[in-house]
Amino acid sequence: MNAIMNCIAVLVTLVWCFSWICAKHHHHNQEKDKVLKYLLEPPVYAEVTACRGHMAILPCMMMIKPAHYRVKWTKIEPLKTGVQNIVLITTGHEDKKYGSLGPRASLLRAHSLDVSLRLTDLELEDDGSYRCELINGIEDENVIITLRIEGVVFPYQSQRGRYRFTFFNAQEACAEQDATLATHKQLYRAWTEGLDWCNAGWLNDGTVHYPILHPRPACGGGLLPGIRSYGPRHRAQEQFDAFCFTSTTKGSVFYIPGPLNFVEAEHACRKEGAGLARVGQIYSSWKFQMLDRCDGGWLQDGSVRFPIINPRERCGGVTELGIRSFGYPSKSSRLYGVYCYR
Repeated sequence: MNAIMNCIAVLVTLVWCFSWICAKHHHHNQEKDKVLKYLLEPPVYAEVTACRGHMAILPCMMMIKPAHYRVKWTKIEPLKTGVQNIVLITTGHEDKKYGSLGPRASLLRAHSLDVSLRLTDLELEDDGSYRCELINGIEDENVIITLRIEGVVFPYQSQRGRYRFTFFNAQEACAEQDATLATHKQLYRAWTEGLDWCNAGWLNDGTVHYPILHPRPACGGGLLPGIRSYGPRHRAQEQFDAFCFTSTTKGSVFYIPGPLNFVEAEHACRKEGAGLARVGQIYSSWKFQMLDRCDGGWLQDGSVRFPIINPRERCGGVTELGIRSFGYPSKSSRLYGVYCYR
């Protein structure tokens, strides 16, 4: 009798789930198939790529200009909890700007039907999806454009060792290294570009993941390659590493030979009108300026690293390009040079 009741319960659950999925799919198709009357679908593709510090134009065109209308630009993903990230609203005669993006936002207005959004001095946090919504009385329709800040994701852990960051610690740690917590999309793209890391780290939505290209016993064993997920975790109580994201910088990283201890390294950079490079800055220079150096050097956080574009035998014999790390040696060690940023 119990077995029959259990089977019935399972069947009811399956039917409910199937109905919910169908309803969601139907609703999604209705939204997707909605015929636009006033706005044009995004031309060619709906993703714009730009670098930090540069300008981006998110296209939005009207086919017809209603007599009375409003166009509202909103950042919809990633969205800060409990906040509607309105960027700009225009009536065609007056533009109002909102939030931290507002001062850097304006409409392109290349012609009378153009309501494309122009963003200047792009920041890491500008990455995400934006909605251009036309409101005409009770009618409204919208198109979605994605802005992708071109950059690099890097794993980061505390000087005190593995898994020492709460979510809030991870946010601060990335910010201190000229970066921000990565999004899931950024981590996924980094995985497709070769990121393989066995330690789990926080992402910007409070979830924890790690990317695996080459499965091994310590990293999920025989599971297939992919992004392994721990799901949402308690932001204040649980501790992991961090996955940080950075982009191009206005300055550049250069190397001063040693041997220097940490204090001597600081003085050496200052003498050149520079400061110790941050981890995000060395990753940026490696990614965008092809920085390639086989010498370990101090960084601002007390770690010692070196960037490799062309792997060779005398650089540890590792076959993959990347940023190599010696961890956090004693700051009194006089074995390394220094990477400075200016």
